[in-house]
Amino acid sequence: MIESSAHPLDHLVLPTPSLDAVRSRLTSLGFVVAPTGIHPFGTENACVFFADGTYLEPLAVGNEQAARQAIAAGNVFITRDRLYRERLSEEGFSAVVLGTGNADADHLRFVEAGLSAGDTLRFSRAFTDANGKSDTASFKLAFAVGKGATDAFLFACERVNPPKIDRTALQAHANGVTGIVEVIAVSDAPPSQIGLIAIAAGAKADGNGVRLPNAVLSIVTPESYAQRFGLAAEASPHLRFEAVVFSIRDKATVAHALAAGAIDHDMSGTDIVVAPAPGQGAAFIFREIP
Repeated sequence: MIESSAHPLDHLVLPTPSLDAVRSRLTSLGFVVAPTGIHPFGTENACVFFADGTYLEPLAVGNEQAARQAIAAGNVFITRDRLYRERLSEEGFSAVVLGTGNADADHLRFVEAGLSAGDTLRFSRAFTDANGKSDTASFKLAFAVGKGATDAFLFACERVNPPKIDRTALQAHANGVTGIVEVIAVSDAPPSQIGLIAIAAGAKADGNGVRLPNAVLSIVTPESYAQRFGLAAEASPHLRFEAVVFSIRDKATVAHALAAGAIDHDMSGTDIVVAPAPGQGAAFIFREIP
């Protein structure tokens, strides 16, 4: 059962060294990629929005000097991004973001649980739709991280001022993806990591997973991950986000889009699996949802 206080999945952060590579790869996968968004602290993104309200946020460093200044000023978002890139890779899947109506309350929960990654962050940026119409989006973030962890983090995102923009055209993906139904993390010791996710989401753990109102966050061992999807994951006691499971209308639409983009893929049961590649920091799994 999903708790009424459980936060929904909002978006996923995918570090990359190049938004150009992201646009090329994700377009080949059949996604519509939004115009570049510029943050006031040195990073920039090229988001992929879905009809269910979730989205992917591929993230690159566009202004190194501004990023360094933000880190020196204690900006947790940029600090955690930098730690991930230095510890693992410039390309990957660093953070799961939960939607919230009160980031300050979440911050207090994280502090009390001993899982706060630092101060909250409030910022605004311009948002542009597919037709070039712009508005200002404002956010407030509260961060949670496991003790000593650098491989993954979570944060609650309060949309203080949602942009008044029509995203319909940005959600019309050639591959038929309508949203995100599962996020898969890997760890040698799932039981020791599930508490972080449960606290961040404001929900109870269900085995080695947490059910949100709109998705499931699962933690599996590298062995289970390989058995389930035919993909390798490095052994680590830490939490690492590895894969995104998308909901699709029908497999034929995805297969056609992947063939058109010359994208290698495999079948795992009824799932279509695409391994990570430059511009795609996580495994992408397409699942037909009746």
